[in-house]
Amino acid sequence: MTPSAAAPTGEQLKRRLEKTLLERFSLHPLGATDPDMYNALTQVLRDLMRERKVELNAWASSATIDGRTVDAPADVSIGVPPKGQDKQVYYLCMEFLLGRSLKNTLYNLHLTDTAAAVLEGYGFSLDALYELEPDAGLGNGGLGRLAACYLDGLASQGVPVMGYSLLYENGIFRQKLAADGWQTELPDNWLPGGQSWLLQRPELTQQVAFDGQVAERWDGSYHSAAIVNPTVVTAVPYDLMVAGLDGKGIATLRLWQASSPGLDMAFMAKGDYLHAMEQRSMAEVITQILYPPDSTREGKTLRLTQQYFLVSASMQDLVRRHLARFGSLDTLPAHAAIHINDTHPALSVPELMRILLDDCGYQWDKAWELTQACVAYTNHTVMPEALECWDIGLFQQRLPRIFAIVSEIDRRYREGILALGGTAAHAARMGILGNNQARMANLCAAAAHKVNGVSALHSDIIKRDVFPDAAALMPDKFTNVTNGIAHRRWLCQSNPPLTAFIAEHIGAGFVADAAQLENLKPFADDPAAQAAFLDIKKQDKERLAAYIQKTMGMIVPTDALFDVQVKRLHEYKRQHLNALHILYTYLQLKDNPSMDFTPRVYIFGAKAAPGYYLAKQIIRFICTLAKTIDADAAVRDKLRVVYLEDYRVTLAELLMPAADISEQISLAGTEASGTGNMKLMMNGALTLGTLDGANVEIRDNVGEDNMFLFGMNAEQVAAKRREGYRSATLYEQDSNIRCAIDAMKQLYGQTFADLSGSLVNADPFMVLADFEDYRRAQALSAQVYNDKQTWARKALLNVAGSGVFAADRAVKEYCDRIWGIEIRN
Repeated sequence: MTPSAAAPTGEQLKRRLEKTLLERFSLHPLGATDPDMYNALTQVLRDLMRERKVELNAWASSATIDGRTVDAPADVSIGVPPKGQDKQVYYLCMEFLLGRSLKNTLYNLHLTDTAAAVLEGYGFSLDALYELEPDAGLGNGGLGRLAACYLDGLASQGVPVMGYSLLYENGIFRQKLAADGWQTELPDNWLPGGQSWLLQRPELTQQVAFDGQVAERWDGSYHSAAIVNPTVVTAVPYDLMVAGLDGKGIATLRLWQASSPGLDMAFMAKGDYLHAMEQRSMAEVITQILYPPDSTREGKTLRLTQQYFLVSASMQDLVRRHLARFGSLDTLPAHAAIHINDTHPALSVPELMRILLDDCGYQWDKAWELTQACVAYTNHTVMPEALECWDIGLFQQRLPRIFAIVSEIDRRYREGILALGGTAAHAARMGILGNNQARMANLCAAAAHKVNGVSALHSDIIKRDVFPDAAALMPDKFTNVTNGIAHRRWLCQSNPPLTAFIAEHIGAGFVADAAQLENLKPFADDPAAQAAFLDIKKQDKERLAAYIQKTMGMIVPTDALFDVQVKRLHEYKRQHLNALHILYTYLQLKDNPSMDFTPRVYIFGAKAAPGYYLAKQIIRFICTLAKTIDADAAVRDKLRVVYLEDYRVTLAELLMPAADISEQISLAGTEASGTGNMKLMMNGALTLGTLDGANVEIRDNVGEDNMFLFGMNAEQVAAKRREGYRSATLYEQDSNIRCAIDAMKQLYGQTFADLSGSLVNADPFMVLADFEDYRRAQALSAQVYNDKQTWARKALLNVAGSGVFAADRAVKEYCDRIWGIEIRN
């Protein structure tokens, strides 16, 4: 597949499939099973992407193939870096929530119809093969899904990109809900079925050192250091490729798997077989699961170990790649943009410094200059628990050389703060080491040449609340890039009927350029377009309803309003505000069965962190509420609650098109951006939410009249905190709140004293303060839903206004504002 070649024809794809089945599986298509054909097709696609990547790289670097210069091909001439500009993005993230790869790869390579026809000729169904692929267990929520979207966006812009993460054997976990609604965590063993997409690269294996002691040596003014008696873990890379639209670019996600370099023969010689095997097991546990619980020292140690394992293997690999091509690290900033996505990979800064200082012989000042010029950092949260602070004793013991380098970075950084006119108080607050902790967010702020938030509001908040001193002393360092989503997956692949409707009205140009969705605006006032949109929405709701009936045995009315809240379960996202209002509504219906009421189906999907007790209680409460309503024949035709078990990307692709309401109800000032709000909006759901995260920019793009806003804004939240917020007063004074919370305490034979007590006595995310205005917004949304033409108009305006939230736009802004990569328009 050359850079100027079209996608394979049906005959070419057929020959590749038959060849792969014969050579790798010793099978003829007529003797193959569905799994055989799935594995063969994935390997054919993997080979196509490898061929494409090699030739695109050769063209970009002005190299030759088979003795000929590769000319600028027609299909990559627009929207890609100019020929000869070969700056590579290295994107480090603890998670990449890819979902399934087969459908996305076929779509972007324009092979869906071709593959379906070839498979049908052999008696196979492409849809059946889709169902054989598990969701890759490489992520948890919005952070990982965003990283996956950016791989798609960068590849579609033709920007060379290497993602780095870990090859988690069991991912985050598979969620199982017990009969009482309590969440149980099961291993998410995704590699059978997912392994086909992975290409092992054993020749690129790296060694990562932990523990030991630092041996320093001075030779005149030259300093060197080495780690003595370390514990060494082997990092084995596996590559997973992501095709951009039209095959314009191919992104690579390099995943590191931990293993022992072999049995320690010193232990074996002493007969200490148990210790030798224990060391091997401890190495391999590094990549067993994503985000091990950190409530114990062992859990904290494993998290620190995971993070250093990722960055050490990745920085060694990055340096190896650069030296192999350019011969000198002096040119590293010209050819490498290293991006730290959230705070977890912060140790890439001292690890790159270690390589430059200890392995390559650079002096400190030059090494720091190169590091700063390469590294940029995205902050994704204002939640303190996600800003990564390590106990200094643990840090120093586990990573002695890295701790020494961080100590020197901290010393010099503090001196630099004073030189900029800062005070000792500034240096204390901005310092990396302090209060017996190593503060990774401060390390990122110190080292990165750019720091960005992920929505306009969030970027203001991190300058005001997270890094106020750094923003005051180094204002040019801070910028904003609002998040974006892969619209080809979340609209074009997830919602084919809506995609066809849009193409019919404005043409298919929006597939490559989501900004063209704006051309749909005039059709929002067209009665025929409104009717067609409502029919599509009903089809999407019927698909979801069929899934709910098949998996849960529950029948939900598809003419009801589908009110959706799907995201990670956390108190700040306030699923319990939604649930408390549902309970209030249920009590109102019980007291007044004949009241005017718009039927509503509330749909939840979320996983709680295994050690997050109150989040698990919220899930249990929602599930109990669902049972209570389902058992009440007088109410269940008007009101339903559905909790979708084991929420994941593939389930989200089914759910997003069916939603009427998008619940984005976090306390203002707590959600960095959100991406679920963008996916739901793009599929024609109306946002019911606070002015938090990217909801602010959704409002700016579609107008307040086309969403349902409620609650305090970020400034009002801050003012209420300063005044001294007391939720107990609201409980005592507001009869609606008191009625709902009293009913919460004992529901369907279950007690929820911890949850109700938290709301009355603490309420850290001000659920009760926003309850009454949330109730108003819910009532207004029901009123508007009953006017179908008005609802369709608002929904179509949401679709038309969603193009700005495409990942293509976001990665172009990163290239322009942060990475210094030019892309042709």
